[in-house]
Amino acid sequence: MMPLMAGSILRIAFLHLAPVPGDLAGNRRLIETAVLQAAQAGAAWVLTPELAVCGYSFADRIGTDWIQPQPDEWMVRMSRLASRLHVTLFLSHPERDPRTAQLHNSLFIITPEGTVAGAHRKINALRTGSEAWSTPGTEAVAIAASPLDRVGLLICADAYSPGIADSLRRQGARMLVSAAAWAPGFHGPDGEWERCTRDTGLPLFVCNRTGPDLTMDFTKAESVVAKDGARRLSMSAPRSTMFLVDWDLLRQDLAAPAYHRIEL
Repeated sequence: MMPLMAGSILRIAFLHLAPVPGDLAGNRRLIETAVLQAAQAGAAWVLTPELAVCGYSFADRIGTDWIQPQPDEWMVRMSRLASRLHVTLFLSHPERDPRTAQLHNSLFIITPEGTVAGAHRKINALRTGSEAWSTPGTEAVAIAASPLDRVGLLICADAYSPGIADSLRRQGARMLVSAAAWAPGFHGPDGEWERCTRDTGLPLFVCNRTGPDLTMDFTKAESVVAKDGARRLSMSAPRSTMFLVDWDLLRQDLAAPAYHRIEL
């Protein structure tokens, strides 16, 4: 099935996955299978959650020596898959800076032509615990993601800082996309996503994760579509699930009030 771009409708697949900490081979298979199913369901954009390839607490199990400058061999393979399926893939993956050797928690955009259009390095990275391996990024840059000339990327807690989303708005971003590993609870999301849309006037698509991790339980975490300061959709599942959302690019609103779900 070709990606759904009939008229102004963009079909977006949220891969609400349950990655296993440190299981690179298993998580990669899960992502590859989910991307294939998303394309078969007509998705033009495919979103992944934060650290989908390795799980949130991966460093405690497998360390960081495996992290390479990007694109590595697997990202090249995913780029070829995106090209074959003609989808835009928002792929969360750690990277090693080839110049400084610093490690970053990053979100890449891979185009339907199979090229890496750019990446965002998480700015509000925790300096302790499961994120201690990651060096914070220094800026947010709007990147082209067909059919849009500018899309703003966030990763999880980047939504805490209003200045990050606003800088993307000033660069001409027409949408915001966030990869997240943000569990509910005392330190869970508390209006940050909604505020981003109220302050910028831009819709925000948050692909969160599910399932248990070594340090947190994401089973009740929600993937979200927010607009004009409010949640338009909240989506959750206890196991790896794909949520399909149709977005009207002309009206900048949901094309339908509901979403479709496919268990993975």
